[in-house]
Amino acid sequence: MKQKLLYLLVLFPILLTSLALYHYKVEPFESFSLRFNDIDFDLQKKSPDKRIVFVAVDEQSVNKYGRWPWDREILAEGISKLDQADIVLMDMIFSEPTTKKKDMVLADSIATLNNSVCGFFLRQNATQKITQAQENVLSDSSLDLLQSQIASFGNPKFVSADNAEMNILPVLESCSMSGSFSTLRESDHLMRSYPIAVYYDNMLFPSLGMQGLRLALDQDIKRVDPLHVSIGKYKININEKGFVRLNFYQPDSYNEVSFLDVVQGKVKPEYFKDKIVILGITEVGAGDVAATPMGAMFGPLLHYTFISNLLSGHLITEPPYITPILIILMVLLPFILFLLIKKVVNRVIVDIIGYLLVYIFVRYIFVAYNIYSDAFYPLVAFILSTVSIEVMAFTIQEKGSRFIRNAFSSYLSADLLDKLIKNPQALSLGGEKKELTILFSDIRGFTTISESMDPVSLIKLLNRYFTPMTNAVLENGGMLDKYIGDAVMAFFNAPVDVPDHADATCRAALQMIDELDKLNHQLAKEGLSPIRIGIGINTDEVVVGNMGSDTRFNYTVIGDGVNLASRVEGITKNYGVNILITEFTLKALKSDFLTRLIEPVKVKGKDEAVLLYQLMPFDDTNLNIKKNYDEALELYKNSKFEEAIVIFERLVNEYDDSVSKYFLPLVKEKHPWGVHKMTTK
Repeated sequence: MKQKLLYLLVLFPILLTSLALYHYKVEPFESFSLRFNDIDFDLQKKSPDKRIVFVAVDEQSVNKYGRWPWDREILAEGISKLDQADIVLMDMIFSEPTTKKKDMVLADSIATLNNSVCGFFLRQNATQKITQAQENVLSDSSLDLLQSQIASFGNPKFVSADNAEMNILPVLESCSMSGSFSTLRESDHLMRSYPIAVYYDNMLFPSLGMQGLRLALDQDIKRVDPLHVSIGKYKININEKGFVRLNFYQPDSYNEVSFLDVVQGKVKPEYFKDKIVILGITEVGAGDVAATPMGAMFGPLLHYTFISNLLSGHLITEPPYITPILIILMVLLPFILFLLIKKVVNRVIVDIIGYLLVYIFVRYIFVAYNIYSDAFYPLVAFILSTVSIEVMAFTIQEKGSRFIRNAFSSYLSADLLDKLIKNPQALSLGGEKKELTILFSDIRGFTTISESMDPVSLIKLLNRYFTPMTNAVLENGGMLDKYIGDAVMAFFNAPVDVPDHADATCRAALQMIDELDKLNHQLAKEGLSPIRIGIGINTDEVVVGNMGSDTRFNYTVIGDGVNLASRVEGITKNYGVNILITEFTLKALKSDFLTRLIEPVKVKGKDEAVLLYQLMPFDDTNLNIKKNYDEALELYKNSKFEEAIVIFERLVNEYDDSVSKYFLPLVKEKHPWGVHKMTTK
């Protein structure tokens, strides 16, 4: 629980940082975010509204009439052919007078249009002296209703400038309305947004496209809330500066015709009937080129894009809650998966899949519903959270692994130790019931050995003995519980699962006897007495776990099954055998081992008798012993004492069989085979 709280405490500043980066548009993150999300426009297949036409003063027009600016009579000739259009937006400005005649020809041609919108620029520095008459005419185009609503609420904060560049008075008077050309670039210097309105001379004026829509819809603009305005039935999502995010189309999908084709009649005046026409310049060096997510686009297409977005239902909406929710989700996802998935590789894969689903969701709602949300800041949150979680997990796991390795390196094999490190939950304080096979071994006559040797020599001898005994346990997947004087206690199937743990224990016991024979061979060469041991094995459900405390670790087993294994080890000396196993271990064995039945024994402290079996090394001699012994024991159990005596005596004489030595006196006394009750431990 403490670790989980620690993880959450670390994630809290990550969450705050990610939300702050998103809210305050901190650079360079904001520029990365803008570019990262520009793919939205490439994914969609929307087409611009065909009711809009861009009449371009293009290269072929300039080739015909010369470099821009043209004689205003030429321009007037083309404008006069647009008289059937519903609205003509002029993305060009005539701020300098020429001759009065030519200026009036242009003004008269504009006046013949049904509706026309001329443009003006906002400037921070004055480049043109604006007359009072010009300002009076321009004021007729202001947004009085919206300005009064903004004044009441104080938002949104439309951009403003102190100076302007506008058309000469005759042209200005001939236009139905005027609108602003001015816009702003994003932090990465690309055009992505379009202004609804701008302030000039303490008045609020619409953009060129917005003014065109006022005329086309015969509706005024109203404030809905700080992030929305409306015109007629259309609701427009804007930012705090009054800009709407443009939903760009593919550059070659816009409806464009050449000004020259209009003048020469290749495009008939009827073609423009009831259409919105944007007149602008595309000739290199004269036209306004804007850098956009779709590449370089001519400025008039920004007006085209905005108007088409509104009329075609392609306006982008930006619900303010989606991106913060995704950021929170991406911060918490690595933590949630950390709790659910233990393997790092699997966890990271699912983490990445989780973000990809968020990414797909963001792209889908844009393409399908024109809903814009940011996929970059959730990615930042996701990376910060994932790295923090995994670094913390690695650090804590490494610390835990070092503790486990230090605590268990002497008690478990390397393979089992690695498995335990991967699954340390088995070591939590407390115990669990689990079927284990427990092994006890003890040196016979250790007191006599210890009395005949000085302490230093005795320790050396025990070290030589314990090393191969311990290795036999570890190599067969067991855990060394403890050394008790000259005794060894081990168990199998905990803390790591050991398949066929009874088999593994029996193999370990046989290996211990084999290693002991090798050690005794060396001791004989050194003139030392051989070591004899007894091994008791039992399989049972016992309690295993950390029986220590939070500060002192003691992973061990307790239960009646443990006590029985200890008692069985002590009984080995009664029969003169090396290894005894209980009937429970025999039942659990999956492999073929050489065993022979001894007798049922009621150990001290137990009411129920347990059948004991000797585990024997698999060789020809022991096979012969078992074959004859089983025959003798069967005769004995059936009270055929004389026949049993013959075989038992042969086993004693030919093989010096200790178990036959044990039974022979009992058979001669015609003592029935049955439960043998032990009165000592």
